[in-house]
Amino acid sequence: MSYCPSRYHTVRRRTVEVKVGAVGVGGPNPIRLQSMTTSDTQDIAATLQQSIALAEVGCEIVRITAPNVAAAKCLREIRQKFTSAGFDHIPLVADIHFLPSAAMEAVEHVEKVRVNPGNYADKKKFAVKEYTDADYEAELQRLHDAFSPLVKRARELGRALRIGTNHGSLSDRIMNRYGDTPLGMVESALEFVRIAEAHGFHGLILSMKSSNPKVKIQAYRLLVERMDAQHRPYPLHLGVTEAGDGEDGRIKSAIGIGSLLLDGLGDTIRVSLTEDSVYEIPVARAIADKAMSLWQAPALNSQLTALGSDSIDPYHFNRRETAILPLSTECTIGPEQPPRVIVRVPSVAAMPTAMRDIATPKLTDTPAEGLLVPIASTADLAALRGASLPVRFLALELAPSLSPAGLEPLLAQSAGRFMLVRTFNGEDGDLLRAFVGLVRRHGHFLACDIAPDDLATLGTILRELGDNGLLFTLSRVPPTAGHPTGAYRQLAAELRRAGSRAPIWIRNTAATAIHDQPDFLSKLLEASFLTGALLCDGLGDLVSIETEPDATRATRLAYNVLQGAGARISKAEFVACPSCGRTLFDLQSTTQRIRARTGHLKGVKIAIMGCIVNGPGEMADADFGYVGGAPGKINLYVGRNCVQYNIPQAEADEKLVALIRGHGKWADPAPHQLATA
Repeated sequence: MSYCPSRYHTVRRRTVEVKVGAVGVGGPNPIRLQSMTTSDTQDIAATLQQSIALAEVGCEIVRITAPNVAAAKCLREIRQKFTSAGFDHIPLVADIHFLPSAAMEAVEHVEKVRVNPGNYADKKKFAVKEYTDADYEAELQRLHDAFSPLVKRARELGRALRIGTNHGSLSDRIMNRYGDTPLGMVESALEFVRIAEAHGFHGLILSMKSSNPKVKIQAYRLLVERMDAQHRPYPLHLGVTEAGDGEDGRIKSAIGIGSLLLDGLGDTIRVSLTEDSVYEIPVARAIADKAMSLWQAPALNSQLTALGSDSIDPYHFNRRETAILPLSTECTIGPEQPPRVIVRVPSVAAMPTAMRDIATPKLTDTPAEGLLVPIASTADLAALRGASLPVRFLALELAPSLSPAGLEPLLAQSAGRFMLVRTFNGEDGDLLRAFVGLVRRHGHFLACDIAPDDLATLGTILRELGDNGLLFTLSRVPPTAGHPTGAYRQLAAELRRAGSRAPIWIRNTAATAIHDQPDFLSKLLEASFLTGALLCDGLGDLVSIETEPDATRATRLAYNVLQGAGARISKAEFVACPSCGRTLFDLQSTTQRIRARTGHLKGVKIAIMGCIVNGPGEMADADFGYVGGAPGKINLYVGRNCVQYNIPQAEADEKLVALIRGHGKWADPAPHQLATA
């Protein structure tokens, strides 16, 4: 891979070190944690208090919005008081969007300035224009003239700059030439990099943020390929913008950030939640710790290169083409089907309780489609006869002692279809043939739990057998694998070499975890790293979260990871920005209120934006938008188009519902959905 040494092991990308005050970013430094204050910057006492609170919970770099010159001037006193409070070692960052004048003031007082290249010196009008080469060069010269003073002053003062591209705020110039694409995001940033380098300035950190993890992942990979070939390898700041709150916000952030960290990319991170910003830091800390535990020494590069490529196009999403597998009359696996959800129960005896739990009305829209049951003996097999299941298929995880002959009676007499789950190694060719013959005689299925190296050994046999009735999975990480995601990527690569299009089942187990820890946040992050990253690569046809013993919670988590990765939509999706000093209403309560009213609208995407900075652009793929237009006033959007202006906030919720209803996307919630809300 041109963007990373290996997609199977985490080899950290080598970057130049950029100093943000006393804090080194990139180079040999650990992943740095960032967050942002949510107060009005001109309320100096409140902003100072929030900065201190962030520092006390482990935030290493604090960002503060500076929407105008008056706010930027306040940064001087905030910096002085923050230093006096004992936090001189924690750098402050000014967040700038539209005003170069605010940036020029802010750079005098803080250690870093973040500029958004889509907004800085550009006015976004969503204008359609055909730029000639001369027109485009004139625009770049205008940009050069506007950005150069900040670059020169930052160089004189020893400040750092972050070129922070947002998918939702690309300039009209970029949109008209490159479109709303990862390539457009990359070019938007590199325009500014070229200007900085023309002045001999290299204190740069870059970011490619989007509310869509797939777009974000592709953009960062493409940025690294382009930047490292033509420029210095500058550090990367990672984040998923407008991730939302609660479980959904944590999942989407972990997918977008974790996928890149597994590739060795990323030097500083922010988890952007629509919550008090102090709650972002524990999530960021947990993500960073998992990633840094995987870092391999660059000396391994030559060994890793020998493993070859997994043939995935890292810059464009394409789902892996798989064979069709009809698990039941109601549940088919195939290229046109969404990934299916399996829930594990600890034993046959525990099945009645688990089946009762997953039959709850709250899971009507997100059912467990398969049940995974460990089978230790023939007594367990006998107990299955006549069982009534509220699921579409049953997966039986077989103990090694169970032979094909011992399973024959159950499979021959069963009215339904079973998926047998069996571990194989490279010496089990004859056993594999026997199990394949067994399931094919009786119309059942076989999930082969097999390490990539063993799969390579059995490649000839797999070609002989073909894909009929087969799928593949991993319940553990082989010793030669760098991380769980890499092991599954290797599995997919070996299947391709064997000419197999058999489906892949992503299993989140204690043995596929980076760190198996009992808290739910760790389980959520592990599932997001493994399942989310693979889904964003186009891999995965079934998923199971087996680290969570509660069947209802495991089912919900699986569906939420699928939704976060954009692989299966089971509820409304909310693009909600984190609070900051620009926000014109209470984002947390508003998001929760709107979710309670509209969360049952499956497939409807609603953007809740505190201000106009990223609003219209970030809502480009949202159906409806709720945006702060002025204090106490809300603007409603359909896509990028504002259709209602300056609605009093007290009326805005009902106006939004009426707008959704008027576009034919409203449905009244079912009783169990009302109870959930």
